Amino acid sequence: MSLTKEGYRRRLIDDKITRYLRVFGAISIEGPKWCGKTWTGLNHANSVSYVTDQSVLNLAAVDPKYIFMKERPQLIDEWQAVPGIWDAVRHECDSDHEKGKFILTGSTSLRKKSGENKVHHTGTGRIAPVRMHPMSLFESGDSSGGASLSGMLVGEINEGYVRKVELDEIARLIIRGGWPENIDMTEEDIGIIPESYIDAVVTMDMHERQTKKRSPQKMRMLLHALARHESTVAGDKTLLRDIEDYENSEELIESRATIADYTSVLDSLFLIANQEAFSIHYRSSARIGKSAKRHLVDPSLSCASLHLTVDKLLNDHETFGLMFEALAERDLRIYADVLGGQLYHFRDNASGDEVDAIVEFKDGGYAAFEIKLSDGSIQDAIGSLSKFYKNVEKKPEYMCVIVGHLDSVMRDPKTGIYVVPVTSLQP
Repeated sequence: MSLTKEGYRRRLIDDKITRYLRVFGAISIEGPKWCGKTWTGLNHANSVSYVTDQSVLNLAAVDPKYIFMKERPQLIDEWQAVPGIWDAVRHECDSDHEKGKFILTGSTSLRKKSGENKVHHTGTGRIAPVRMHPMSLFESGDSSGGASLSGMLVGEINEGYVRKVELDEIARLIIRGGWPENIDMTEEDIGIIPESYIDAVVTMDMHERQTKKRSPQKMRMLLHALARHESTVAGDKTLLRDIEDYENSEELIESRATIADYTSVLDSLFLIANQEAFSIHYRSSARIGKSAKRHLVDPSLSCASLHLTVDKLLNDHETFGLMFEALAERDLRIYADVLGGQLYHFRDNASGDEVDAIVEFKDGGYAAFEIKLSDGSIQDAIGSLSKFYKNVEKKPEYMCVIVGHLDSVMRDPKTGIYVVPVTSLQP
């Protein structure tokens, strides 16, 4: 019998976990703190060991086998606190080749100088990694699911009225983010958890299992800069200039090497979710952009870092548009992952032509998406996608405009391009 918590909201990753537990001896659920890894692990586990418990930590430090239980699958939460657990689990999986023995969860990836040397084997073939994200709008119950990525792939979509979604609701969804503990929070309190997250990163999390001392002030500067350039392709040089312009401090970040170093810490905490460039033959141009589009793992963290509120977003249309793009691309990343695909963006540096999001499916086909906050920009988006379709050699399987302020799922009769509210999407 599983240890599912009362009130657990089913996650899209649940099906993948069930399937992987039938194939592998163990799985490792990786992702940012507070995204729901433990509760999802409990949904599939029959026993649990919390390595954050001092007595469990002490036993595991002596010999990880002391914390192994007979009831399987066994969840071992925050296993990386004792890196030797990894090899012990791998060895246990090798002992009899039974499937579904362990579920490991962790919020920090091991780094070579802080524990990786204690992990002697990769676990390939025994321990399968499963990446977990914050909740999508479909998982949190804020999307009707009337427009699925896989449905559009085969021309099946439920056209028609969905519901009216006003801009203030979209702003609330952005500020709230996809953190399970925040889903049912009152409107006046939805910013507290993301703000606390940023504070925890700067004061505590950035130091976990790190041997190099880093400045919390510099980390906060970098987070501010990344937030100001959310959903853009700004390079490290641009971030440096931004920090010089906005920060009033004697202790500024002084080099791109420092930015790379501090970004690597955020990456180890699974807080970076950059959107890589899509490589495709486009009008014989050799100047296809290769820069990644910058994202924190959830737009609520960018908003918290900039102290944005619902009212501030509503009164700053440019920032609102970038944060909405980040919200839509967060969900596209989650849905693509469920379908075994990848999320990209496209830009032709020669002409300036670009596509906000490209979802490449596992068979090599892809779909192109433009993302617009309001319905007044739909025709511009259709024009951009039509131009892309004309100039690209390998045609997309379908094209779609994702809109915030829209009340219906529809298809443009002239071009066949789907036009859907972000609150109607699902895998």
